[in-house]
Amino acid sequence: MLSLIYSAAINGIDANIVEVETYISSGMPIFSIVGLADVAVKESRDRVAAALKNSGFDFPAKKIIVNLAPADIKKEGGIFDLPIALGILAANGKIKKDNLKKFCAVGELSLDGKIRRVKGVFPISLILKKNQIENFIVPFANRQEASATGKTNVFPFKNLIEGVKFINGEINYNPYAQDKNNLICLPECEYDFIDVKGQKNAKRACELAAAGGHNMLMSGPPGSGKTMIAKRIPSILPPMTFDEAVETTKIWSAAGHAFNGGLISNRTFRSPHHTSSTAALAGGGVCPKPGEVSLSHNGVLFLDEFAEFRRDALEVLRQPLEDRVITVSRAKNSFTFPASFMLVAAMNPCPCGNLGHREKECVCNPNQIRKYQNKVSGPLMDRIDIHIEVPALKFSELSSLTSVAENSSNIRERVIKAREIQTLRFADTKIHSNAQMQSKEVKKYCVLDDKAYDMLKAAIDKLNFSARSYDKILKVSRTIADLDSSDNIKAGHIAEAIHYRFFDRLI
Repeated sequence: MLSLIYSAAINGIDANIVEVETYISSGMPIFSIVGLADVAVKESRDRVAAALKNSGFDFPAKKIIVNLAPADIKKEGGIFDLPIALGILAANGKIKKDNLKKFCAVGELSLDGKIRRVKGVFPISLILKKNQIENFIVPFANRQEASATGKTNVFPFKNLIEGVKFINGEINYNPYAQDKNNLICLPECEYDFIDVKGQKNAKRACELAAAGGHNMLMSGPPGSGKTMIAKRIPSILPPMTFDEAVETTKIWSAAGHAFNGGLISNRTFRSPHHTSSTAALAGGGVCPKPGEVSLSHNGVLFLDEFAEFRRDALEVLRQPLEDRVITVSRAKNSFTFPASFMLVAAMNPCPCGNLGHREKECVCNPNQIRKYQNKVSGPLMDRIDIHIEVPALKFSELSSLTSVAENSSNIRERVIKAREIQTLRFADTKIHSNAQMQSKEVKKYCVLDDKAYDMLKAAIDKLNFSARSYDKILKVSRTIADLDSSDNIKAGHIAEAIHYRFFDRLI
């Protein structure tokens, strides 16, 4: 007897439909799984056999061959347990075979027949409609993730017995429907800029970075508030669009990260430790999975102790900072992951951290300072739009009870208005913010008046900025002008943008 049911395999962040063919014939009792299956898939034999027996079904003592087609796509994980079990039951006459062809099923089985959560359900649900598959059987724990697209009939089950009875028509079960109001929740951030005392220059830089999607590097002594400021940047970012929420959810689902609700709607904030490897940042593995640069897509990647990261790990950031994607290559295949993130980095000015401190003396010699700062390469520094110094706070700033800092809500309103201007400006392109402009757009939209042109020319000649730094200054000044609701870039805008090239001015 032969049966067929559909399932899916995750490759990178995309899904591919897999046909699970099960053939049972007389002969020596053998259970064989073919079709480029990894060790975890082949171990399904024992899990499926135990789950069927413990669910009250007979396990046929015959020759069983399970083919996962197409054979050239790598299959991994326990995602195929449920379709294999259903295929065996159908080939053994316990399920109506014609009914089975209407479904795509995913799920890992426990030995007692319970269906466990699996990763990658969201990207699978995105491709079912394209393949004319309307019914999706998933673990109960994946129900919200599977139904977020609203394009398929989702049937979540807690155990194998429920699924079999439903397919045979013994019980009626309506498709799971998630409340549309819960698909996208309003972004929430537990931090607020009202808690940050002083540091007006740094907060202004954060507003510019959020308004234009610019990368930012903060340098200052320990305790000056760099990490505190960085954690509050998501509170002033504009809300995610539906397409951005879908993209982010797809990445997190493929990476196997659990999340509540249908779509990830708040902008992610990732803060990997400085001991993180290249693969942890870029993504990797035998079958590459998204790394930190992709998990922070449409959000913030915060690298604290920037100069303490491994040199090769930092150099991985070059491609995504420039191209907004990252490509991970392996011998048999290569995968391209989205990586349009806002980089926020923080570092000390020297090994002891006290260089430029108002009260504490730096004990580092010039060679140590130069060696420490050179851990971040020039090409990588060029790709960061905003460099700012975050000085140590004075006692009067810390103890002041009269000055009240601006809250995140007010800053966010200005950021949203600036982003609306950019949305109209780039309406017919794939660009979403000023930071993403290429040379063609910079030439078209970064128009300088005479005073601004003369100021920029003098700065370039005196400070010897690179060509990339020149573009960064124009992009940041465009954002400053947007916050001022100015069509043209003026001298004051250029002056402020040059001020945010702190490390270039040190050279």
